[in-house]
Amino acid sequence: MSPIITFTERDLLRGKPIEPAWYVVKMDEVGEGTLSSKGDSTNYQMEGTVIKNADTGDVTFAGTPLDWNLNSKLTSAQRNFLEALGVEVKAQRYELKNAIGKSLEIFVENDEWQGRILNRVNHKYRPLREHNK
Repeated sequence: MSPIITFTERDLLRGKPIEPAWYVVKMDEVGEGTLSSKGDSTNYQMEGTVIKNADTGDVTFAGTPLDWNLNSKLTSAQRNFLEALGVEVKAQRYELKNAIGKSLEIFVENDEWQGRILNRVNHKYRPLREHNK
């Protein structure tokens, strides 16, 4: 029997180039983390879904998944991420999985790899503004 593969609508949207802008993103997943290529830090796999353009309200890219890593050594990005979710960051431990189901605004950039345009989250986060709540 020949192998059968199935694609969901989300699978088809994954990797769709998004116009660079600020987007409202709902957090879907936070991975347990994998060792970095240098072996000196941990990369936490983050996944969210675009809801709308945070400035214009445009929903052209709604439903598009975003994937990025949050590195254990990049504490400034960790702090910015948590503060954008409304957390008052103090000298204590935080459970990243608490972000699941919450929304924030993320700036999405484009990058090129092997001739393809990729979406890039370069750790620019901000809290939801009033008109996006």
